[in-house]
Amino acid sequence: MTKRPNLNSLTRTELADALAEHKQPAFRTDQVLDWLWKKRVRTIDEMTNLPAKLRQVLNEEFSMTPPSPVGVLKSSDTTQKALFKLKDGRYVESVLIPASQALYGEKSDRLTLCVSSQVGCAYGCKFCASGLAGFTRNLDPDEIAGQVVEVERATGQRVNNMVFMGMGEPLANIKNLLRALELITQPWGIGIGARHLTISTSGLVPQIKKLADHPQQIRLAISLHGATDEVRNKIMPVNKKWGVDELFDALHYWNERKKQRLTLEYILIQGINDSEKDAKILAQKAKGLGAKVNLIPYNTVEGLEWIRPSDDHCRRFKNILMNAGVTATLRTEKGHDIDAACGQLRLKKETEEGIIESPV
Repeated sequence: MTKRPNLNSLTRTELADALAEHKQPAFRTDQVLDWLWKKRVRTIDEMTNLPAKLRQVLNEEFSMTPPSPVGVLKSSDTTQKALFKLKDGRYVESVLIPASQALYGEKSDRLTLCVSSQVGCAYGCKFCASGLAGFTRNLDPDEIAGQVVEVERATGQRVNNMVFMGMGEPLANIKNLLRALELITQPWGIGIGARHLTISTSGLVPQIKKLADHPQQIRLAISLHGATDEVRNKIMPVNKKWGVDELFDALHYWNERKKQRLTLEYILIQGINDSEKDAKILAQKAKGLGAKVNLIPYNTVEGLEWIRPSDDHCRRFKNILMNAGVTATLRTEKGHDIDAACGQLRLKKETEEGIIESPV
């Protein structure tokens, strides 16, 4: 049996072509899109201004399987973490960072949603919970965009900023990612401007270049976490395929094509990447790109050996960068009391249900 495409994964052009094949007038396209992305119905049968015969055809040729909210955990700092069940019984997480909270250590009036792009992750960063149980599959475009819809439905709030920093490596799912970006940014879709979207990657060089050539002015954040091959090789297996020099060549390529300033994400791990020498090398690398650095004290993950540096040590590291002329922020920890490090809640749920064995 052929798998039916998901109606929420279609672009406007694809939907128009599908309806034209059934001799439907052009205005039907906007009607269907209005039901999908403005009224946000969960079934085709709810599209009551469509003829019954057309609804029957759509039900026969397409599916609608939005992520199903399992629950929302609320942190004492008002961060919220949502767990979603997907059509195949797997789970992913999204984290909602509220207005007037600090995303990069500075006040913001934005409501930011951190979304997942894969179930699990194949890249095995040594400090991350997302890949503890390995990689299962890529998320489909409707599952990526659907996280926004379902969080807004659950909270009654409008997301106006997005970061693709949840479970998975977004650029390893670049085909579905680019389609999801269209669903999210277009006026007929969710309608969040491209400049309010940040894609995070551990350093997939060919895909960084492909994204640099993509016409939308999206933002890019690099999960760097080490400014030398020696450090990155210890904690980020991806570095053995694309080393620091090759990665920074790709980032210079990005700068040549994009107006948006790069962000270097840097998780501070005691005794691994938090020395004065590390700070000075990072400062030099960041200045060469004109990039800002977002420092993130390590968020403890059960079963992993890494230790969070003291707050004073983190501030000293930040000051070395700033004294070198680099824009640097120290992220205020969010959601520590609700296991906000991506992947932890999903691991617990899938382990409880016997979908995966306990990875630690």
